[in-house]
Amino acid sequence: MKKAVILGQRQAGLVEVPDPKPARDWALVKVHVAPMCAEYKSYLAGHRIEYLGHEAVGEVVAVAQPCKVSVGDRVVVMPQYPCGACDLCVAGEYIHCEHCHDFTAFTGSPEGSATMAQYLLKPSWILPKIPDGVSYERASLALCALGPSFGAFQRMGLDAFKTVLITGAGPVGLGAVVNARFRGARVIVVESEPYRCERAGAMGVEAVFDPSDNDALKKIKALTGGAGVDCALDCSGTVQAERLCIDAVRRRGSVAFVGECGDDLKMRVSPDMIRKGLTVIGSWHYNLNDFPRVMKVIAESPLAVYLISHVLPMSEIREAFEISASRKTAKVLLKPWE
Repeated sequence: MKKAVILGQRQAGLVEVPDPKPARDWALVKVHVAPMCAEYKSYLAGHRIEYLGHEAVGEVVAVAQPCKVSVGDRVVVMPQYPCGACDLCVAGEYIHCEHCHDFTAFTGSPEGSATMAQYLLKPSWILPKIPDGVSYERASLALCALGPSFGAFQRMGLDAFKTVLITGAGPVGLGAVVNARFRGARVIVVESEPYRCERAGAMGVEAVFDPSDNDALKKIKALTGGAGVDCALDCSGTVQAERLCIDAVRRRGSVAFVGECGDDLKMRVSPDMIRKGLTVIGSWHYNLNDFPRVMKVIAESPLAVYLISHVLPMSEIREAFEISASRKTAKVLLKPWE
């Protein structure tokens, strides 16, 4: 099979490797769409990577034994390799499993772990089926495009009676706009990239503010009668945005972080947490039991179309990385067989 690799700084291509083989209750999936995420950062930095991606949708083409899927099933490939037996996995919170399988030890080869490839292997129980009538391209939004914010909004109880601030309108942040608007919430966005500001505006958000605006916090509060927003979600992974979320939320409000950040956020326990009464949430993905609800958003939201900006053959992987690095995108989708 063919798979994409990063060869060096701004260098990427396809290589031929052996096809993976299904083992025990893990299924072999033919990848039809592989969404791109933050892999472009390694492409720009020149980190050589042979196993790319963590998002995919496709068709089950082989199983080693009877399991949760059958040959011919169209499935969403959920992230990670959770054990499937611990309390978290059983409850649907598999993303937080502390006993994930060692892929190579389990299968005997690292091949099949990449999603930017023509085939992959995955535990069958985290391969939920795509409803009839939903295309592979649209189904791929059930991963990083809609997943992190859907899980966060479930935990914050976001609904039509609330105003939400979304900081960062990249692919994850635009997905948050889709989820929030589907719930009927009032949406305010903070973003600096003009392309993404324009896209968020076209999706019906109430206002878009630039993070470099020293009056951004004042303007956000002015839209909420001075009280602050009910909920805030950071999708940018920057300390500045995280701090804005904390400051912009009303007393007894909720803040959720989904953007990965390696820097330290200064939080003041007394004024930020105790006296303000904030609920602070970390959200990675959604509970597996919510998959049908995510698919309902994908099938019924008229805004879901805004989450796909580019669809390219995997043979054009270098161009795909350059497009992703430009930040003038929503989700970029790869077609491994083209």
